[in-house]
Amino acid sequence: VQLQASGGGLVQAGGSLRLSCAVSGIFSAIGTVGWYRQAPGKQRELVARIISEGRPNYEESVKGRFTISRDNAKNTVLLQMNSLKPEDTAVYYCNLQYFSTYWGQGTQVTVSS
Repeated sequence: VQLQASGGGLVQAGGSLRLSCAVSGIFSAIGTVGWYRQAPGKQRELVARIISEGRPNYEESVKGRFTISRDNAKNTVLLQMNSLKPEDTAVYYCNLQYFSTYWGQGTQVTVSS
């Protein structure tokens, strides 16, 4: 199983980015998929996730700004991030849980003020 994250970059505050996580080796729709982030000097935290066939849930600070979704046809998990803030700056990791836990390699998101 491999997860390949992409879509990070540098954006000004108020801007948008869309992260993509391409999953191979397993059908992503059967597991719990999510995005985590880790800022310098901080612990990795959950940003958003979808439990299989369930509704998405979000970390409080991103509610109303971020949207997680699946594209089952492409076996991809997306994270649309709008109204970005400098405090969203972090390395973002995609994650899949199905009996085991799998991580992508991380993609840097930097939001300038």
